Amino acid sequence: MQESETAPSVAPQVVPPAAPQVALRLRGLTKRFGETTAVDNLDLDVPRGSFYGLVGPNGAGKTTTLSMATGLLRPDAGTAQVLGTDVWADPVGAKSQIGILPDGLRLFDRLTGQQLVTYAGLLRGMDRAMVAERTGELLAALGLTDAAEKLVIDYSAGMTKKITLACALVHAPRLLVLDEPFEAVDPVSARTIRRILEDFAANGGTVVLSSHVMDLVERICTDVAIIAAGVVLSAGTLDDVRAGVSLEDRFLGLVGGSTDVEGLAWLRTSSD
Repeated sequence: MQESETAPSVAPQVVPPAAPQVALRLRGLTKRFGETTAVDNLDLDVPRGSFYGLVGPNGAGKTTTLSMATGLLRPDAGTAQVLGTDVWADPVGAKSQIGILPDGLRLFDRLTGQQLVTYAGLLRGMDRAMVAERTGELLAALGLTDAAEKLVIDYSAGMTKKITLACALVHAPRLLVLDEPFEAVDPVSARTIRRILEDFAANGGTVVLSSHVMDLVERICTDVAIIAAGVVLSAGTLDDVRAGVSLEDRFLGLVGGSTDVEGLAWLRTSSD
């Protein structure tokens, strides 16, 4: 009788955890304006599904970085990839996945709010019936239904910010890049926008926003990067970057600069 052979035991293979998918990858981004270097060999990875805050002082290079990352401004050097698609090698493929709320970009403000969002959807190649349906839903969600037939040039600053956000959302992008999205927006509208963005990120979308308001970033963002003089000083999860202190204190510690106020004694006069 033949003795049965025992199969040698095989140790279970240890599979390392997969690296988080990157929604936006920036490598070596550089931009100069004359003698001024606005962005200096900047590297940054934005994880997919994150609510990513970009903070820095005025002139830090935030807007320039976001403009290069989304195809609005050509870099002098470096690359930007959106979900693996190179923004400059395949601009159509990359931009089809991005929704942008730029700061200060001129709009077709002689259109009504409804016409502007409709135009944004049709420009993306969407079916007209779908554009009409989504436009109505976005205007309602953002509290702009009553202003749908009003020319955008007659909108307030906050209303203009909201209609621009509607244009960024209408094609259901996978990455939203927002430059100061809450600036000039009233508290009720700000809460509505926040809920829309949080729901977007919770369902697989990625939000990148720049802001000067540290408290806002600390309340809503999962990840953050501190930028100054065109370079990243610190980046990672919110807790990692804060390093046990408030984001504002961490920011001031990295960026430097005095917050002491001297002089102005004439402002401290007592009232009669």
